[in-house]
Amino acid sequence: MTTYDWDLIERLLHEAQNSAGHSFTPRPYAEQHAAQLAAEGAAPGDLDHLKTLACEYEKILFERGYFASRPEDEGGNGENFVLTERGSRLLSLLDSSIPGNDHPRQVLDEQDDPLDEATFDQVASKAQIA
Repeated sequence: MTTYDWDLIERLLHEAQNSAGHSFTPRPYAEQHAAQLAAEGAAPGDLDHLKTLACEYEKILFERGYFASRPEDEGGNGENFVLTERGSRLLSLLDSSIPGNDHPRQVLDEQDDPLDEATFDQVASKAQIA
């Protein structure tokens, strides 16, 4: 089973969504994520590992169709993204600002690879997940 750091992925999705006009940089986003965890009293773990993980997640999210290259007319510079429909659905499932977001994360964690395109599309299409 593949496990993911959903909080880090949520941060990456938000950063991609807001990346118009500037480059998407996963390593600094991982640093910000670690700083936020530390501020909340949680142990962020090994920072280098977190940075590597963020880069791996960027690749997975792009290759599996959660991100797409941002068009120039939307602030694209060849180094930033927009969320695809799949990416927007993932963000809505992970959104920590919504009370009770633990259930969708739990359902995703029960899958062999929750970010596999077919698996995610099947799970996300179930109304009871949200």
